[in-house]
Amino acid sequence: MGGRGPSSRGVDGMAAPAVRSGARARGAVTDAAGVVILGGCAVWSLVAAAGREARPEGVLLAVLAVAGGYACGRICGSLLPVAAASAAALAMAVALRRPEDGLPGDLPGAAAAGHSLGSTGAAAALLALASGAACCAAWAARPYPLRIALRLLALGVAVTGLALGSVAGFVAALGVLLCSLAAARINRRMVGLAGLALATGLVVGGSWAMAEDALPSGLAVSLEGQLTVNRVLLWQDALDLAKEHPARGAGPDRFGRLSPTARQTPHGDGKPHSAPLQLAAEQGVVGTSLLGAVFGWMLYGLWRSPRDTPVVLTAGASLTALAALAAVGNALSFTAVTAGAGVLAGLATARRLSDDASGGTFTADAAAEAEAPARGR
Repeated sequence: MGGRGPSSRGVDGMAAPAVRSGARARGAVTDAAGVVILGGCAVWSLVAAAGREARPEGVLLAVLAVAGGYACGRICGSLLPVAAASAAALAMAVALRRPEDGLPGDLPGAAAAGHSLGSTGAAAALLALASGAACCAAWAARPYPLRIALRLLALGVAVTGLALGSVAGFVAALGVLLCSLAAARINRRMVGLAGLALATGLVVGGSWAMAEDALPSGLAVSLEGQLTVNRVLLWQDALDLAKEHPARGAGPDRFGRLSPTARQTPHGDGKPHSAPLQLAAEQGVVGTSLLGAVFGWMLYGLWRSPRDTPVVLTAGASLTALAALAAVGNALSFTAVTAGAGVLAGLATARRLSDDASGGTFTADAAAEAEAPARGR
């Protein structure tokens, strides 16, 4: 006669399907929002290019890479969460060794600034994403030795950054690993994700303030020494273009032809090396808002993810590192990076088939959400 009574079983039996159906409904809303936002990015790039000698292909390719990577991550994460995340980490690390991708030698600002903060770019972003994927695989793994091995893989990814001469990549990958380990002590994912969003806002706001010359002189001089004078001048040109064309911007891929600094920079790539400022210059306030909406959508998807909180916060830390690198570098101009970001977001928001087959499992957040109505009654 011991154990839980009928009323207890009845409450649990009704709560579990209710939570699962509610989670699926929220997941559908998140996916629909992603379709709208990514579709808006593609459509607006065409609107900004209309009637001009502009090239929106780069934006369209980036949107396609994010969408394709996200779908792939969702599918593979549902079937084989550990293997898929491990394979993604290895694939991103291997991409660093492919000379045809221009990595890591094509780091923005590397020639002018050595391996300082100003040289952040695609290689550093891939290292951060690879470290995040390895840590997500570690949290999803059940055997303790496998978890240790996957965390050693993440550490190896960080050390690879030093071997390739990318100090920024080493710091980003190691930071993701440390954030992943600290995520075990955070019970409410909303708090962690809010902190990551705030950190991203500070980096983006700092780069914007640097372009506006709104920072204190001492701090500005210090940052300029790391970022290089050329990069700051590119940011200022981007801001000037944004002010001249606030609605539609100057047109996709036209910054290099319109920026005096870009024209005078030998062996330059015609980009301002800051994703928010580039979108502001080339697609106006709407383009910049859509870029922020994509990042916000990913964080919202992580908040509503059925995966455990450490997995969610690890992916959030990796995507935040990418956002910070994109704010001061040229990371999002590489297809491997945008696709990798989509894959990681998909892996961290995938609903595992094993959970559905077994009747569903509760994360800490889902359990608290299920218990709240009962406590209220």
